[in-house]
Amino acid sequence: MIYRGTTDEYLAIAEIKGQNLSGLLEPVPNALMVLWFTENDNSLEIDGSRFCFQKNEIICLTEFHQVNKVEIKGARLIKFNRAFYCIYNHDSEVGCKGLLFFGAQRIPQFKLPNEELDVFTTVFHMFKLEIDRKDLLQLEMLQMMLKRFLILCARVYKAMNKLDQPAADIDLVREYNYLIEQHFMEKHLVSDYAEMLHRSPKTLSNQFRKMNLKSPLQYIKDRRMLEARRRLLRKGTSIQEVAYELGFEDVQSFSRFF
Repeated sequence: MIYRGTTDEYLAIAEIKGQNLSGLLEPVPNALMVLWFTENDNSLEIDGSRFCFQKNEIICLTEFHQVNKVEIKGARLIKFNRAFYCIYNHDSEVGCKGLLFFGAQRIPQFKLPNEELDVFTTVFHMFKLEIDRKDLLQLEMLQMMLKRFLILCARVYKAMNKLDQPAADIDLVREYNYLIEQHFMEKHLVSDYAEMLHRSPKTLSNQFRKMNLKSPLQYIKDRRMLEARRRLLRKGTSIQEVAYELGFEDVQSFSRFF
């Protein structure tokens, strides 16, 4: 089921399995995607790495993730573009920028606790009911349902990853992640991001250490390495081209980094 608005809004809600991959691989500019697996032993190749996902696990992907070799036994899909709902402009409402999407580390993934299953199931079914309605309030209702679903996901993700620190501390890490996603091609130093956040590099390092996270510099390295892997997977792309695009002076420097 797909909603298309008058100003390029796009939302897809689907139950997918086997060869029925409604909307999953459809290229949609500026799209974000939530996959909620409803069966065991689902396999996806993401950015050249193979992953296996089990029942009631959820992952969040952006348009930049390269998804191939999909074997889905059962999953629920929510896919939307920026025109439908911009998580950056509405960050104060859902708080998922740099957490569920555009994080500089691994693919955001979490397992739904049993006590949350009824709530998530209810919201998803309401989504399906609302997308069939055709009235003047449909867009607003669908956006409300998406916002609620993303808030639920962010809560569970924080709980699963023990992100129980003060909100201001978590927001700092989320904003740092998002800035890396925006600028990693040209900004490679922690000081670059510290300046944009009006913090000192030492303050950032201390904050990340207090939260038992990787160093701020490692986040930058991880994002550059992920981009290198993505570009090397493209047919016809040479190592020299990738090294130059990512700001390395020569192939030797790139090889040592990679």
